[in-house]
Amino acid sequence: MPKKSSQQRDLFESERSFRLLVEGVADYALYMLDPTGIITSWNIGGERIKGYAPQEILGQHFSRFYTEPDRANGKPARALGIARDQGRYEEEGWRVRKDGTFFWASVIIDPIYEDGTLVGFAKITRDITERRNAQLKLEAMQTQLAESQKFDALGQLTGGVAHDFNNLLMIISGSLHTLKRGEVDEARLQRAITAIETATKRGAALTSQLLTFARRQSVNPQAIRFDDRIEAIREVLHAGVGSAVRLAFDIDREVWPIKADISELETALLNLVINARDAMPDGGTVTIGAHNVVLDDPLHRGEFVAVTVADTGLGIPSDVVDKIFEPFFTTKPVGKGTGLGLSQVHGFAHQAGGTVKVASELGKGTTFTILLPRETATVPAGAPEAAPVLGNGTVLLVEDNPDVALVSIGLLEQLGYQVCRVADAEAALREIEKNGVDFVFSDIVMPGKMDGLGLAHRLRQIRPGLPILLATGYSEVAAGVRGDFPILRKPYEIHELSEAISKLPR
Repeated sequence: MPKKSSQQRDLFESERSFRLLVEGVADYALYMLDPTGIITSWNIGGERIKGYAPQEILGQHFSRFYTEPDRANGKPARALGIARDQGRYEEEGWRVRKDGTFFWASVIIDPIYEDGTLVGFAKITRDITERRNAQLKLEAMQTQLAESQKFDALGQLTGGVAHDFNNLLMIISGSLHTLKRGEVDEARLQRAITAIETATKRGAALTSQLLTFARRQSVNPQAIRFDDRIEAIREVLHAGVGSAVRLAFDIDREVWPIKADISELETALLNLVINARDAMPDGGTVTIGAHNVVLDDPLHRGEFVAVTVADTGLGIPSDVVDKIFEPFFTTKPVGKGTGLGLSQVHGFAHQAGGTVKVASELGKGTTFTILLPRETATVPAGAPEAAPVLGNGTVLLVEDNPDVALVSIGLLEQLGYQVCRVADAEAALREIEKNGVDFVFSDIVMPGKMDGLGLAHRLRQIRPGLPILLATGYSEVAAGVRGDFPILRKPYEIHELSEAISKLPR
């Protein structure tokens, strides 16, 4: 009997200690609810946080702590239902003190069972307003810092782009001055024309980098024979390295075909070649290679073509290697680079299903390796660039920019077509209503209620047999074409325009 009394005394002391602990906790509101949500116990933490003395709140429904909108939406009852059904309810949100002020609360509700029967809920509430305010301030500072970094990056980008484009414009304007003189020998004439062609392609490549970075460049992967592409851009690559650097090639005779966007591949090669040139201020050799590899890597497994661009230059310091593919990062002086070149290479390689790696040794040079998946479909043998095919008939040119329209009209007339030009989609529909045309050649991005893609879909409805060719320098809506209409990417050359027209269904 005395033993039982001792156990009861120990139990009583244990319960008393626990009750004093709960009631004395000042930083947490710890209290009990009955199964309907009526408050049955209260502690000093509840009084401090919510402002109610025990005699004011015991027997009241806990919903009085919620905001008026939350009560109207049935949130208190929903919280008890979730605690009962899922064994726990936890959230953060606004709660109301006795004086009507709001605080940000961290709330936990646990169901309490006795012999399998729900007898109530244990509720823990903590005032975390200060923590939330500190978090909001931190997020605001981080946002402000990110905005500041973005403006710094934009400043760096625009400075680099402006410098590059001014150089290109200088080449073009100087060459045009030579052509305007009239009486020039054949060698100078060809040098001026080649310089303009090289500057134009470099400008297109630079624009492609910007569009790729902005994610507004449509990617058009196709089967490619690497040696054919190198032949096609050999002159541009030679112009890229300049006279002080030797350009060499080490391409396996049986290198596999690959699948990639031709423009992106050429831009990546040109970026790597120009970077290699800049890494060799005293001259040296840039070697472009390609060979077949079979990988057994967890991330890249199977047959790939390794495209390498190696230089004999200064090398890349180890503390810089990890940053070189980051957008805007550059080791070149202000105004000498955009910091987008290697970012484009990295994006191109991964978008094509491969990757890019770099190996470098200070004073001995650097090798970039782009791994591109093998194309297993049959690729037609490379052929020299075909001469433009002459045609006949009338084309409706839809182009809002008068200068671009003038160039396009000239190319179309050289191909043998009569051209009727309008400036927008509405005028195009009126023209087609009045006069017949053999096909429509329209820019995608135009002012007005209807763009070029909208015009194409409208013509598909009212003139289902009328061939339509679209053109764009960039366009987010071009991604929605999905093969419905052929698209020619600006800037295009006469043989590309001729080829696109020849493929139109007639």
